[in-house]
Amino acid sequence: MIEFFKTRSQAFRYAFAGWWFVIRTQRNAWIHAVASLLALMTCFWLRLPSRDWAVIILAMAMVWMAEFINTALEAVVDLASPGSHFLAKVGKDVGAAAVLIAATSAAVVGLLIMGPPLWQRLHLLW
Repeated sequence: MIEFFKTRSQAFRYAFAGWWFVIRTQRNAWIHAVASLLALMTCFWLRLPSRDWAVIILAMAMVWMAEFINTALEAVVDLASPGSHFLAKVGKDVGAAAVLIAATSAAVVGLLIMGPPLWQRLHLLW
């Protein structure tokens, strides 16, 4: 039983090391972090219902997962193909496209969910 907890603890350490690597080395992760924080603050300010929160959080998680997978893909491609190679470029470009698709989708989800109540709230302020 103790061995189980030791291995789970180590697994979490590896996961947090990967998380820290992405935050430390990927400039776009900072853009995602700022966008995530702004989205969460806006949800809080608008007092959105829990179902809307859930959808927003899932959309944000989709973007973060794409960014993390893209970073892992880039590292593996760099390891396997340190020189320039057409297929290495394709792999990296497709990984970047996945992040773009996730981020664009999350922005649309955010606008669809937060747009109307945000517009109403801003209209009342002005």
